[in-house]
Amino acid sequence: MSTSLSPDPSLRTTAPGTSPLLRRVLPAVVVVALLVVAWQVYVTVSGIRPQVLPSPLRVVQQGWRARDAISGHASATLQVTLIGFAVSLLFAWALAVLVDFSPWLRRAFVPLFVVSQTLPIIAIAPLMIIWFGFGLLPKILVIALATFFPMTIGLIEGFAAADREAGALLRSMGASRWQEFRYVRLPSAIPRFFTALRIGITYAVVGAVFAEYVGATSGLGIYMATQKNSFRTDLVLAAVLVTAVISVSLYLLTFAVERVVAPWIKNERARHE
Repeated sequence: MSTSLSPDPSLRTTAPGTSPLLRRVLPAVVVVALLVVAWQVYVTVSGIRPQVLPSPLRVVQQGWRARDAISGHASATLQVTLIGFAVSLLFAWALAVLVDFSPWLRRAFVPLFVVSQTLPIIAIAPLMIIWFGFGLLPKILVIALATFFPMTIGLIEGFAAADREAGALLRSMGASRWQEFRYVRLPSAIPRFFTALRIGITYAVVGAVFAEYVGATSGLGIYMATQKNSFRTDLVLAAVLVTAVISVSLYLLTFAVERVVAPWIKNERARHE
C-alpha cells in the first residue's frame, strides 16, 4: 500500500493558471478597492464638506479637469527626481567601491553615512533653499540626502557578503584585487543593490516633492501648497495620487532594469517562491 505526498488540489488558494504577478498584485488591488469604496460611502452618507474630505469620485473628476496643470507640474517633479537620483546613484557607487577597496575608508565613512540619516529632511530642506536658492541644485541635494544612504549601504554590504572561498580561489590563481572584485564581489552585490535601488527611488520622489513644497516655481510640491492655501483639498489629493503613480511606476521600472542587467536574480527568486 503506497501513499501519495502530492498536495491536495482542493487546498490550492489560487487557480493553477494564475500568473505569479497576478497572485502578488491581486490582494493589494482588492484592499485598495475596498478602502476607496468605504471612503466614497462615508463621504456620501456623512455629507462632509468637500473642503474637508472630498470623495474619490470628486478627486478624479477635478483632477481630470486640471490635468494640464497637474501634468506640467508632474513633469517638473519627474525631471528633478531622475536628475537627483542619478547624481545620488553615481556617488553611491563611487564611494561604495572605494570603501570596499579600503578598510580605513569603511571605518571612516560608514559612521558618517549613518549620521547623515539622523538629519531631519524637514529641517535641512529650508536651509538648502536659503543657501542655494530656488533652482535645481537644492532639490538635487535634498534628493541625495534622502536616497544616498540605502543605496550606498546596500552596495557595501553586498560587496562584503561575497563568497570568501571563491575570492580565495581566484587569489590563489594569481588574480588581482580588481579581478576578484569584478568576478566575485560585484556580482554578489547586485541583488542587494536592486533592493536598495527600489527603496531609494521611492524616497527620491518624496524628497523631490518635499523640496518643491518648501520652495520652488514648479512641481507637484508647490502645486499642492498652492491648492492647499486655496482650500482645494480635491486637487491636493489629485496631486498626491499622481505622485503615488509616479513612485509606483519608477518602482516597477527597477524590475525591468533588473531583468536586463541581472536576469539570474529573477530565476533565483522564482526558485524560492
